[in-house]
Parts: sequence; structure tokens; C-alpha cells
Amino acid sequence: MSARISLNAEPRRQEAEVLALRAAAFLAADPGRLVHFLDLSGIDVQSLRASLADPSFLGGLLDHLLADETLLLMFAETEDIRPEQIVRLRRLLPGAAVDL
Repeated sequence: MSARISLNAEPRRQEAEVLALRAAAFLAADPGRLVHFLDLSGIDVQSLRASLADPSFLGGLLDHLLADETLLLMFAETEDIRPEQIVRLRRLLPGAAVDL
């Protein structure tokens, strides 16, 4: 049974990674949102590009959205996804807080 669970978890994790990449595109689509994220994260654009392959960074990207309700709701509307689903997918990436 546990093998079945792990087989099913991988597509969900990939879904979480894709959602985080879409979040990066959402942030990048607005210079103000992007600059704010870069300032808070302490990285530059080149580092951002390189970090997009890191699942832990992707989790942090979703954390950024989850920390700002207005931003979260804008992203959820853009993606036509419930904010609760973003929370569930965030849990599948490394570094998620236990109480998410």
C-alpha cells in the first residue's frame, strides 16, 4: 500500500512544482511584484532563473504568495484555482511549515 501512495505522490509533487513555476511567471509579469519578491528573497534575476530548478526554492515561492493574502487571491484568480489548493500543493514541496 505504501508503494502505491509514493507512486501517486510524484505526479502531485510535479503539479506543485508546475504551480510554483506559474507563480514565478505571475510575479515576473508585474515589475513591482517581481522587485518586491527579489528584495525580500535577497536574490537577483540571474539567481532567480537558476533557482527555479530547486524544489525548495519553489516551495519558498509559494510561501511568498501564501504570506500575502492579496497576492495569493490575485494569483488564485489568474490560475483559476482555489487558494486552499495552493496550500495543499505547497505541502508537497520541501520546507513546508507543519501547520500550513
